[in-house]
Amino acid sequence: MTRLMTGWHILNIHGSNVSIVSFLFLILSTLVSNSASATSPEAADAVEVTYEIEVRIDPVAHSIEGRSVIVANSSEELTLVLGRRFGVLSAQVNGTSLGPAASMGKVRAWRVFNDKGLPRRIEVYWRGQLTPLDTSLDHAQTLGRDEPTSGEAGTFLPDSSGWYPYIAGKLASYRVSIELPAGQRAIVPGRLVEESESTDGYRARFEFLSPTGGIDLMAGPYSIETHTMRGAGGKPIQLRTYFHPQIADLASGYLDSVKGYIDLYESWIGEYPFTEFSVVSSPTPTGFGMPTLTYLGTEVLRLPFIRYTSLGHEVLHNWWGNGVYTDYAHGNWSEGLTTFMADYAYKERENPEAALDMRRGWLRDFAALSSGQDAPLSTFTSRTHGATQIVGYNKSAMVFLMLRDMLGRETFDRALQAFWQEQRFHLASWIDLQRAFEASSGKDLSGFFDQWLTRGGAPVIRIAEARRAKPDPAASANHRVTVTLEQAEPAYRLHVPVAVRTAEGEEFRTLDLEKARQVFTLDVGAQPLQVTLDPDLRLFRRLMPDEAPPILRQVMVDRTAATVLLPESGDAQSTAGTLAEKLQQRTPNLVPGKEAPPAVPVLVIGLEEQVDTWLARHRLPARPDIVRGKGTAQAWTVSRSDGVTLAVISARDIESLAALTRPLPHYGRQSYVIFNGSKVIGRGAWPTRAPMVKLD
Repeated sequence: MTRLMTGWHILNIHGSNVSIVSFLFLILSTLVSNSASATSPEAADAVEVTYEIEVRIDPVAHSIEGRSVIVANSSEELTLVLGRRFGVLSAQVNGTSLGPAASMGKVRAWRVFNDKGLPRRIEVYWRGQLTPLDTSLDHAQTLGRDEPTSGEAGTFLPDSSGWYPYIAGKLASYRVSIELPAGQRAIVPGRLVEESESTDGYRARFEFLSPTGGIDLMAGPYSIETHTMRGAGGKPIQLRTYFHPQIADLASGYLDSVKGYIDLYESWIGEYPFTEFSVVSSPTPTGFGMPTLTYLGTEVLRLPFIRYTSLGHEVLHNWWGNGVYTDYAHGNWSEGLTTFMADYAYKERENPEAALDMRRGWLRDFAALSSGQDAPLSTFTSRTHGATQIVGYNKSAMVFLMLRDMLGRETFDRALQAFWQEQRFHLASWIDLQRAFEASSGKDLSGFFDQWLTRGGAPVIRIAEARRAKPDPAASANHRVTVTLEQAEPAYRLHVPVAVRTAEGEEFRTLDLEKARQVFTLDVGAQPLQVTLDPDLRLFRRLMPDEAPPILRQVMVDRTAATVLLPESGDAQSTAGTLAEKLQQRTPNLVPGKEAPPAVPVLVIGLEEQVDTWLARHRLPARPDIVRGKGTAQAWTVSRSDGVTLAVISARDIESLAALTRPLPHYGRQSYVIFNGSKVIGRGAWPTRAPMVKLD
């Protein structure tokens, strides 16, 4: 995952007839999902705004004070923004006081006119209190916060908190000097210029000389390890870990993995755009990606698979998202492309079965969405819940897979390399990607991009008919089969893979489906026995019922899902309610356990005897043999006779139920999971069957 470049999208307002209240309303109403950007790609060609920031942080007192000098070479009216929680001691432009600011919500803003000539030099002194660090927050709570927090175990000042004064709507370069008490270390994205420590405290200075969208600051009692590697062009790249003492032994392995990922993506895309990359640990379950670094929770970093999965995803974001900026006004392409070239690419390198399993997971997840949750890709900006991840990450990644299948790997890679060279440190959109692929392939791809970006949902395709036909005497093949495909209106233009099983093996074809119903004639080399639609799941489509057995995610992401809490009172009911909130990331839609389950997906939570009694009362299938009597708790899905999904969670006692709160939300792709305490001892998905027609 990545944390998007943070800050504000605002309107540039000219003239003096706009009231300050209306002005600030327009600023806030145009805020777009943690992203500060230039108003056009050309704005990145020259750095119009630079920051010189000096800050002193006291993690024990939860305090910050700073001085910022902003130099702006832009002639337009500017907006200076600072988090409202911070007090301003002085604010001047070219020696003249900026005067009062307008305040609304969490920010205050000043209008900075161009009446003093260029460049404009804005100097601000500020200070304030930081929110005490809370290490009890879970992953979702941590990712959803934009408060500046501080404590001895760690400090995190997200750009979205407005912890420093900045010019809204402008990319900027910066230099940041940081002072902390002895024993603390700090980092911001960019190049470490110098650092020192004495009994008086720690000091460090960083610089980021390319235009970028925001500054995040992290600090803690870090142990630092450094390695130097040579990039593709011979440039030295500093690799560092800023790890809490309890995980310092992991540093060497992480540094080796980072080097491997940089080598991989330099050979695949182009030269690494920065001079360093750091892995920074957080005392909370964080997962953020920023230019030149990733910020991950200590417990996350302990997980053995993180080095081989999520770490590479975050390194790749230094090309996509932090090297080429995302134009969020037209949709976020960077998460899907990063998922495709990291998470999915690692599965492809593992083996074909692992890659197929990931594709199957993506399509199963999409099948779990209810109507209205499958918004167009062009509207996706950032992940806010499970449904947006299914669209913005998974569907987007599969669009890139289909594009590569259509163009070929060499053409696809050549387009990405050209896109990188042309758009480095520029704001880029899906349109820019389309142009790169069209230039590389020589094809008009407007139809492809239009249908996959602007349409919600997915095509529904079926084999309406398949039969043997008389072979053409003029053809070299001895056998022929006709296949009729159908799809719902309005029709997509699709390259549909099919497999024809013959007496001598399988033959694969790709059929160009452009209409709601279309007949295809295929010549094959031996007696045809069976036709299967998209056997390797390489086409983004809504799975047929037999292909999409129920999974837990269906009751986790469906906003219409109802919840039945079988414990009627006391600690058991409270624990069940907490688990339901964690699974569904909202207040559950509760229905009484004595009533018949409604005709919507239903989540049922209870202790073992309660669950068995409830299932029998409503004449629903008993707990399956694969989970019966195993572990301390089980979760499984049932497809009811009306096609609606039921998810059941059963625990031996209250303690076993409580132990599911943290791990169970991570197993949404499973049809069943078995726990011993909080440890998974069994899991799986119900069998699937690809859509196929046997030939008589």
